[in-house]
Amino acid sequence: MTVTELEPITFEEANPIQRGVRRLVSTAPGAWIFSRVADHLDRPIYRMTNGRRTVASMVAGLPMVMLTTTGAKSGKPRVAPLLGVPTDRGLAVIASNFGQGNQPAWYYNLRKNPDAEVAIRDRVRKVRALEVEGDERERIWDEAVKIHPGYAAYERRAAHRRIHVFVLVPVAADEEPSAE
Repeated sequence: MTVTELEPITFEEANPIQRGVRRLVSTAPGAWIFSRVADHLDRPIYRMTNGRRTVASMVAGLPMVMLTTTGAKSGKPRVAPLLGVPTDRGLAVIASNFGQGNQPAWYYNLRKNPDAEVAIRDRVRKVRALEVEGDERERIWDEAVKIHPGYAAYERRAAHRRIHVFVLVPVAADEEPSAE
C-alpha cells in the first residue's frame, strides 16, 4: 500500500461543510450519534460506490478505509470503517472510539490476531498491525490531529484510557500471515 492511495485533506484544507461536520463529530453528542449511525451507513455506501466512498469521506472529506479483523471471541471476520492516516511504513489507524469510555472492538481483535485486511478504495491488502509507541506514535498522532482535530477532543474525553495507535504494515503476497 502506498501513501498516495489515500489523499487526506487536512482540517485547514477542508471546505466549510467538511470542517463543520468534523467539528460536530468532535463534540460528545455528535460523536455519540456518528458512532451509532455512520457505521451502519458506511458499509452499504462503500459497497454501492465500489469502495470509493463512505459517509465520512463524502460529508467530512476524511480518508476512510475498511479494516477487516478476526473477532477476538467469535473468530469471525469483522469489518470496521476507520480513518486511515498515511505513514512511511503503511497506514495508521487510531483506537479512539470517538472518545468513548471503552476501546473499540477492533482494538481487541488486532491485539489477539494482528493479521488483517485493509480495503482502500477498491483494493484489498493483507496487513499486519503493529502498535506504535514513543516518537512514532506522537508523529502519527500529530498528523491525525491535522486531518481530524476531533482526536484531541476524543483524547480529553477518554483520558482514563490509552488511545492506541496501530500501523498496518503490508504483508508480502508470498508471505503467509502468522500470529507473532
